[in-house]
Amino acid sequence: MKKTLITGAAGFLGSHLCDRFIAEGHHVIGMDNLITGDLRNIEHLFHLDRFDFYHHDVSKFVHVPSKMDYILHFASPASPIDYLKIPIETLKVGSLGTLNLLGLARDHKARILVASTSEVYGDPLVHPQNEDYYGNVSPIGPRGVYDEAKRFMESITMAYHRHHGLDTRIVRIFNTYGSRMRLNDGRVVPAFMGQALRGEDLTVFGDGSQTRSFTYIDDQVEGIYRLLMSDYVEPINIGNPDETTILEFAEEIIKLTGTDQKIVFKPLPQDDPLQRQPDITRAKEILRWEPKVHRSEGLKKVYDYFKSLPHDQLWEAHRDFLP
Repeated sequence: MKKTLITGAAGFLGSHLCDRFIAEGHHVIGMDNLITGDLRNIEHLFHLDRFDFYHHDVSKFVHVPSKMDYILHFASPASPIDYLKIPIETLKVGSLGTLNLLGLARDHKARILVASTSEVYGDPLVHPQNEDYYGNVSPIGPRGVYDEAKRFMESITMAYHRHHGLDTRIVRIFNTYGSRMRLNDGRVVPAFMGQALRGEDLTVFGDGSQTRSFTYIDDQVEGIYRLLMSDYVEPINIGNPDETTILEFAEEIIKLTGTDQKIVFKPLPQDDPLQRQPDITRAKEILRWEPKVHRSEGLKKVYDYFKSLPHDQLWEAHRDFLP
């Protein structure tokens, strides 16, 4: 039985990865310091013999006594609300946390996959973004704590691969949505869904002409799994090239939810990227992967999930989100 360590296991993406690797027959060790994760995301796994949970901060020394075959490093705040609130922790998990886990992978002779992001491209001057583009990032802007943490993560991962011969993988994740997202984390899908469910107007920053490309969680997990099991060590974009403007997306949400809210506009945050669309040529050719779930289908599933949440949880999330 393969043994796999997944950091950030109680988060949105990490919890779905735990599900997938258990379904694939692995023994999964989930690790999370719960600074943004939620145990409710993995409580359905606690009764399983093939799942263990360690409450631990990977920015500190990481010790796992049993032999590891795979390590997936997904521990990091992933939304602007979080990483602007805890900037130092964000930088530490991308730097010290990655260093610790690379060392652990070397000790165990394990294959390690690190979770990078489309944010390494910054506010791109190339469209769509392919893996050879170096990006347009401000290292001292407010978003730099996340962007540069991920850029460092990629750099040190490749250094361990080249210098130590470590078996590494790098995934660049584009906007992903699905069940278990937090309604108060500030990302577009849960923000719009939460506002619609509470009967509030939908907030669009700027004039709404900025674009995003949204990937459903099942597609994202499939891409990550294929990358881990491949022999490819360079970064690969895993995202959906179906691009839409934020204004068009807000209108989609209003139509989906059947609400009559208005769209209100607020100033665009500093360094917010104006375009975001992945070039997935590399993923198609190397991994034989491309997204399967159409946005209309995925959004319906996510809306049903959010509607099923307890009413008090919906409003608690709203209160937490307020300044």
